[in-house]
Amino acid sequence: MTRRLALIHTVRSLVPMFGALTRELAPDVTTTNLVDEALLEEAVAAGEVPQATADRLERHVAAALQAGASAVLVTCSSMGGVVDDLRARHGWPVLRVDEAMVDVALSAGPRIGVVATLDSTLRPTADLVRRRARDLGRETELQLLTRLVDGAFAALKAGDVEAHDAAVRGALRELIPRADAIVLAQASMARIVGTLEPDEAGGTPILASPRLGVERAVELLG
Repeated sequence: MTRRLALIHTVRSLVPMFGALTRELAPDVTTTNLVDEALLEEAVAAGEVPQATADRLERHVAAALQAGASAVLVTCSSMGGVVDDLRARHGWPVLRVDEAMVDVALSAGPRIGVVATLDSTLRPTADLVRRRARDLGRETELQLLTRLVDGAFAALKAGDVEAHDAAVRGALRELIPRADAIVLAQASMARIVGTLEPDEAGGTPILASPRLGVERAVELLG
């Protein structure tokens, strides 16, 4: 039986990254990619996911499943709350990209740092950390340290990758001594970990969602 994984993206440039990961981790899985950058643009403009945006994502997921996908991975953390709702309401095999990352972070200790460049992503990721801590019976010991890196996303959109990366690195350096683990709320931030000096992390795990998200999707596919 052919295993099929559909990936839904809100950032076109992430398609090659996830393509490489799926080929590495699940070479026998057939993948499809759908890109709807307006989903994220609408969430950023509204400061949350508007209902019309959530409804469109629901249609994308439904169409992927109807077309034969065995599971759907939504690679945008800003859409995480919508994905949770779809899974709860329909029982669909749809995953948010950051859930596995958060579970790994919580296994490192109660002090969890969350770094994001968009408020529309920071809030759902922080909410996920709280929910997963509650599911594990560790909500009372959780110490959540959130950092919104102001201006970084605008710099990235303007093509100033160096300014974006420098701002995110600054937030990481601030949190590293205070956190048991740090999660990067956006898949697009994953490459920044490799730009830190080898001794800067000081043993603190800095986690990105893409690889862990694909690994969990492969687990769901069996």
